[in-house]
Amino acid sequence: MNKTTPLKVTILDKEYLITCEEEEVDSLHNAIDYLNNKMLETKKNGSVIGSERIAVMTALNIANEMLEHTKENQDYAFKIDSTLSRLQNKINDALDIKSQLDYG
Repeated sequence: MNKTTPLKVTILDKEYLITCEEEEVDSLHNAIDYLNNKMLETKKNGSVIGSERIAVMTALNIANEMLEHTKENQDYAFKIDSTLSRLQNKINDALDIKSQLDYG
């Protein structure tokens, strides 16, 4: 069984108590640092006022980034699959030619 640890964290100058499994503490701190940086970016842009609005706009920006990365990964996966398929066809063609030469 994993041991959980309560952690006091600060996000945009507000403290929160979060329970986290011990092996996930470093990941949580990384996520908090990332979130704080993104929220400060949103706050610095000056077009959004209020912690709740900053949090919502930051969440939308992060969601948009994630969706863009997901699409890029799908595009890369498609390109890799296409390339592998072409290579497999060329290998099969080469093996067929070799087979015909060996038995022909």
